[in-house]
Amino acid sequence: MKRVADHLSDVLGAVKPLSELDFQLLDAHGCVLTEDVIAPWSLPQFDNTAMDGYAVLAEDVAGASGEEPVELPVVADIPAGDTQVNAIGPGLAARIMTGAPIPGGADAIVPVEQTDGGTVRVRITAPAKAGAHIRRAGGDVHAGDVVLGAGTYLGAAQIGLLAAVGRDRVVVRPRPRVVVVSTGSELVEPGYPLASGQISDSNSFTLTAAAREAGAVAYRVPPVPDDKERLLGLIEDQLIRADMVITTGGVSAGAYDIVKEVLSGLGTVRFDSVAMQPGKPQGFGTIGDDDTPIFALPGNPVSAFVSFEVFVRPAIRKMLGSPRLHRPSVKAVLQERLRSPEGRRQFARARVQTAQDGAYHVRPIGAQQSHLLGDLAYANALIVVPEHVTEVTAGQVVDTVLLERRRE
Repeated sequence: MKRVADHLSDVLGAVKPLSELDFQLLDAHGCVLTEDVIAPWSLPQFDNTAMDGYAVLAEDVAGASGEEPVELPVVADIPAGDTQVNAIGPGLAARIMTGAPIPGGADAIVPVEQTDGGTVRVRITAPAKAGAHIRRAGGDVHAGDVVLGAGTYLGAAQIGLLAAVGRDRVVVRPRPRVVVVSTGSELVEPGYPLASGQISDSNSFTLTAAAREAGAVAYRVPPVPDDKERLLGLIEDQLIRADMVITTGGVSAGAYDIVKEVLSGLGTVRFDSVAMQPGKPQGFGTIGDDDTPIFALPGNPVSAFVSFEVFVRPAIRKMLGSPRLHRPSVKAVLQERLRSPEGRRQFARARVQTAQDGAYHVRPIGAQQSHLLGDLAYANALIVVPEHVTEVTAGQVVDTVLLERRRE
């Protein structure tokens, strides 16, 4: 059998990052930058107030208290967005709203809660130190700073920062478009009644959601029956929009496992028995004029999911241009014995928790057969047992892949 590492190496060797494109800002959400973004101005751009209140000279209110308030004339009203702000002199105050520019001559803000809210004259009941509640220009970002570097994943916060420094477009690698296809005459769309011998298609939903979590724009098509011509026609049609195609089912040696027969004659696709559990039968290659990667995954639900995590997810991450291809992995203390087949790397569903001492503890979930989808829904990790190990006892430290979604 082919080693897991060798199959992954073949996959990543055949997959290339997508070409960079110039996107409008919101369209770049979820993509990876391919340029350094330099701030053309500072953030904040000007000294402004962090509070609704009154702009004053700190020494004018140094003795203010509830028993002996300081009363000052209010000579200006400054809303946020005011572009014509005049300076104030000693012994004067300006009413000011959050985000508004600080008038010249003022060096502190008294919050409105520490005043009587006056509009002609204001009674101030607490002192304010110089600089109080003032957000200084450049306190966040300086003009000329690289605010986001090439290789940065653009989440919501990064999109907001780009807008703040005036960028309405950025150069990124687009999210790969992935088409997911389940095969098998026994499959029925969820929501429809099942006859004897039929099952509801779940794999295509699992894999489409997984592809989206990996960063792709993923499309699911309805299940394809065991018909060679229909499957071939569907794949050829999907190549028009797909950067990657994933099929599930039909890769074993059965009489009706048509995926293997159809894809074996296309492009560079080959089928291997990979030394892993679950997920031994694997198909991969490139097809079409654009050398589109295609993965032919097993039909058992857990096999399909684990195969995606081990091989497909890293490929999507590489196409996206992410510097991080793989899920985070930790060392965890096994809480109960786990057996593993000799000569195959096992990826066992598990729950990992953090103990009081900060160590990770991990426990296998249920039986490890590849058709048991119920336990998979409660797993947040995969225990990785090497090929040469047939049993791991409680208390041993094991490599554990964390499945919970995190920002990439």
